[in-house]
Amino acid sequence: MEWALIGLGAFVAGAVNSVAGGGTFFSFPALLAVGVPPVVANASNSVSLWPGSLSGAWAYKRELAALKSYLVPMSVASLLGGIAGGLLLLRTHDGQFARLIPWLLGFATLLFALAPRLSGWLARWRASHPAGAARRASPAAWLTQALVSVYGGFFGAGMGILMMASLAISGHEDVHEINAIKNLLSAVIYSVTVVTFVVAGAVSWPHTLVMIATATAGGYWGATMARRVPAAWLRRFVVAVGAGLTLYYFYRTAA
Repeated sequence: MEWALIGLGAFVAGAVNSVAGGGTFFSFPALLAVGVPPVVANASNSVSLWPGSLSGAWAYKRELAALKSYLVPMSVASLLGGIAGGLLLLRTHDGQFARLIPWLLGFATLLFALAPRLSGWLARWRASHPAGAARRASPAAWLTQALVSVYGGFFGAGMGILMMASLAISGHEDVHEINAIKNLLSAVIYSVTVVTFVVAGAVSWPHTLVMIATATAGGYWGATMARRVPAAWLRRFVVAVGAGLTLYYFYRTAA
């Protein structure tokens, strides 16, 4: 039953990620439910999401080709921030991280719920600040990316939303370009945290390998079902699950 729960959680996570995002709300709690320690569960979940981040970055290789001079410093910021976030997680005791779980889930749920409104706000902001897409990493953009990467290396849920917002404010207007940059920088963060967690021995490989296989299958299935399920309905379902899990872990922490 434990392996079935892990496989099902990762399968649903892969399917949800392929349509609306928010798969961490299913895969991470599944690991906790079968007794994987919080820090190891978070590290294992990050490793299981790694292949998807690489394929997402590869899919946008054409859009990224013209941004090489911009992407190099931003990738360095992602690299350093991802290392810092991963090391911060490894230095956090299970008891401390368990107390942080409801706050992290609540923050990620809020970000996910507000994402459509945030997108509308950013569209209006770009319309009133027609500066053109950024082609040079300003110090503010570099620092913001580094901070987002620290969060991504430490927990990760909601990182994509934070990154897309910061890129839009930095001057990027084309949504495909923003997605391309976000996917590449996310792949950098996941890659460096995977190396950090593997070297530190913080990954439960039996659980992780099952999750990689079932999440891949779920991603493929989700892509085929994407046209049949309205994204808005799925988003509401993910927000409801995230809110429920947040309340549940607050209750467990207080008990």
